[in-house]
Amino acid sequence: MATAERWPYSRFSRRDFPGLTRDRKYGEGSYEGQRFIVIDTGGLTGDEQGLDLEMARQSMQAVEEADIVLFLVDGRAGLTAGDELIADQMRRSGKQAHLVVNKTDGQDPDIAAADFYSLGFESTFLIAASHNRGIRSMLEMLLPSEEDREEEDRADRYPGIRIGVVGRPNVGKSTLVNRMLGEDRVVVFDMPGTTRDSVYVPYERQDKQYTLIDTAGVRRRKNVSEVVEKFSIIKTLQAIDDAHVVILVIDAREGLVDQDLHLIGFVLDAGRSLVIAVNKWDGMDPEDRAKVKEQVKRRLDFLDYADKHYISALHGSGVGVMYESVEACYESAMAKWPTNRLTAILQDAVAQHQPPMVQGRRIKLRYAHQGGSNPPVIVVHGNQVDALPGSYKRYLENTFRKVLKVTGSPIRFEFRAGENPFASKVDRLTPRQKVKKDNDQKQGPSPKKKRQKSLKR
Repeated sequence: MATAERWPYSRFSRRDFPGLTRDRKYGEGSYEGQRFIVIDTGGLTGDEQGLDLEMARQSMQAVEEADIVLFLVDGRAGLTAGDELIADQMRRSGKQAHLVVNKTDGQDPDIAAADFYSLGFESTFLIAASHNRGIRSMLEMLLPSEEDREEEDRADRYPGIRIGVVGRPNVGKSTLVNRMLGEDRVVVFDMPGTTRDSVYVPYERQDKQYTLIDTAGVRRRKNVSEVVEKFSIIKTLQAIDDAHVVILVIDAREGLVDQDLHLIGFVLDAGRSLVIAVNKWDGMDPEDRAKVKEQVKRRLDFLDYADKHYISALHGSGVGVMYESVEACYESAMAKWPTNRLTAILQDAVAQHQPPMVQGRRIKLRYAHQGGSNPPVIVVHGNQVDALPGSYKRYLENTFRKVLKVTGSPIRFEFRAGENPFASKVDRLTPRQKVKKDNDQKQGPSPKKKRQKSLKR
């Protein structure tokens, strides 16, 4: 939670009449260790004159200074002509602007925000500022996560799409890297263990930037004895974390083995997009090729969203086509979807197949927003989400993947229960209620309650 429990605006005046705030007022806050500055501004009507015009200039100056703009509207008053004029000004400013519907307490938040969706903002937050409701989820979306900050650092060091090439020893990883680069950049030798450290190679192809990461081969744990090889495996796992897209190279002549599945598990645990490259395809008999394809289809059935390519890194056949899969994976992994669209997909999915009932109550899923990229994280808000069965979660994942056309990348879901505004409040009895409670405890239940109890029996 923010270090100031009362939220940074507590330092600003909260008098309940318009026109109090005229100049820009600055306040400092922090959330989950991230510090930020909030600029409070005077109200806007969209058609200011006189003193209101000067206040509007102060507000627009704050918009120019800000990295993120929150357009606050009144959920009880509904959409006004002034809101539409201000929304138009926000769009013309070119700033990253979000719609915040306040005063949603005491009413259905979805109904309170229904009129405002027509303003066309990509993301909409439903809050009750006076009860500190909805603030936490809004901050989680607005402020960059630790993963996003790490991604920015990696982008500075390794530009473009980062492609990690992983696999068992001697399956042709370095040969594939050299073929993709168009030059002998890394050492290739017909002996396992030639590559000991991960090699990062930035390059350009058709005016697009890439960084290829050649990694050491990963053998089964029981076969790893040298300290250097253990270090190489650690560097390989780090390279998987650094990559946007991972190409897993499989030896077609040995077929799909358990160690290949272990490597796939590492990639999926890291949440990275995956492309399967079955190498050494040249010179194989049609019968052997058919067996390998059948094996890959059967054992990798759970990876139906990942593209599979049958290539020859040595001769270059099928290598160029992989770039199409890599770029599609990257676009899916780094995609940004507006809250409105994700919520609409969720509502359509729920309408088509409702969640089950738990203890006589239907699980409700209210809205969804994006919580991160690489891999895409979709945060679903509702109630009783802890009781949501795994089968329904898979149904949602398949629905979102199909509608959003996500290729090659896993999708992670987070389910969160709504914030309870009364969780921190203590139910205190009035003096009259205390006296009545004490009397009831001394005298026991009344004759009327005894009769009711006997009838129930």
